[in-house]
Amino acid sequence: MTDYVTVSADAPLGRTGAIKLHGPEAFAGMRRAGALAAATLDHIVPHMVPGVTTAEIDRIVLDFIRAEGALPATLGYRGYTHASCISINHVVCHGIPGNKTLKAGDIVNVDVTPIVDGWHGDTSRMYLIGDVPLKARRLVEVTYECLMLGIGAARPGAHMGDVAHAIQRHAEGHRYGVVRDFCGHGVGRLFHDAPEVVHVGRPGTGPELRPGMIFTIEPMVNTGRPDVKLLDDGWTAVTRDRSLSAQFEHSVGITQDGCEVFTYSPAGLHKPPFHA
Repeated sequence: MTDYVTVSADAPLGRTGAIKLHGPEAFAGMRRAGALAAATLDHIVPHMVPGVTTAEIDRIVLDFIRAEGALPATLGYRGYTHASCISINHVVCHGIPGNKTLKAGDIVNVDVTPIVDGWHGDTSRMYLIGDVPLKARRLVEVTYECLMLGIGAARPGAHMGDVAHAIQRHAEGHRYGVVRDFCGHGVGRLFHDAPEVVHVGRPGTGPELRPGMIFTIEPMVNTGRPDVKLLDDGWTAVTRDRSLSAQFEHSVGITQDGCEVFTYSPAGLHKPPFHA
């Protein structure tokens, strides 16, 4: 049985396994954090070009977030030493910035989570580097559609399984694999909280969605099988069959009559190709 707890914006931090139901102050805080997260991904658009290193992109992310008076949640998280995760081609998630140089034809996910006044704005977006082959572009397009279909299924009275099924049905309808090993999560004043938000499931199953819930939806979709493996660095997850992978992520809140997305792009750059 799923436990729910109504919390105030200044309630003690802690993950208890219960799903938090937040009030208006939390939604206001998530709007601020989400806006900065989205603005960060907008800011790097002109820098996502062939020849740039992922370390340089990460530095730009860090400088932008700090200039806005915020901090990246990933910096120092469980020993992680970067302001973002940058995942290229067959990297599913949690790619570590470094001396890797982007090249024409790459598809790249950048995942950021600035903390604004204690609230975590968590979002990721795909970027197309130079001239990208049709197969890769199509994967990115379908993954974005999966995210938006999942968001469309998120409303009071629905279940997490409805969100998952909308994503799975669309991805598998294009003969893609949906990653099972990673999921979305509750978010707010904690970086990761209940509930787990899976992207594969059956309608009517899983926790009921209630007003006040705040969580991420972040499907990872592969052109091949859904299986992944973790590299020796302990962070980077890649497709086992070396197939391409794409991901989009929004932070959302369940309202009385629907779903609010906190991390829409201020510049309207939700879906690639982007034009800065």
